[in-house]
Amino acid sequence: MGARKRIRANQIKEEKKSKAFASLKNVPTSPRKMRLVADMVRGMEVNRALDVLRFSPKEASIRVEKLLLSAIANWQAKNEGQRIEESELYIKEICVDSARILKRLRPAPQGRAHRIRKRSNHVTILLGSKTADNTKE
Repeated sequence: MGARKRIRANQIKEEKKSKAFASLKNVPTSPRKMRLVADMVRGMEVNRALDVLRFSPKEASIRVEKLLLSAIANWQAKNEGQRIEESELYIKEICVDSARILKRLRPAPQGRAHRIRKRSNHVTILLGSKTADNTKE
C-alpha cells in the first residue's frame, strides 16, 4: 500500500511540473469576498484579467492581481523562449478555499459574549494556453 501512495505522489509532482500555477495561503479576507473577485476573472484571457483586476474597487483584487502576475512568471520560467501573446494564456482554474478561522470574543450586554469569526482563505490559480490545448486535441 505504501508503494502505491509513493507512485501516485510522484505522478502528482510530475503533473505539477508541467502546469503553470500559483497559490496564496492564509489570506486574511473572507472566502466569500475573495470568490466575488475570482468569479470576475475566471476563464478570462490573462491581459484582460489583469486590466479588470487593476481597475476593480475591491481590496481582494489587489491580492489576486499579484497572484496572477506570479502565475505568469511561473509559466514563463517553465516555457522559456515562448511569448505570452502567441500562446494565448488564460485563467483555466481559479479556486478559493476556506482556511483557518480566528475566533474572538466581543462583550455583549448583560455579561454575555458574542463570538467573532475572522475568516481567511487560500487562493490557487492555474493557467492554460489555448495554443497548447489545441495541439493536444
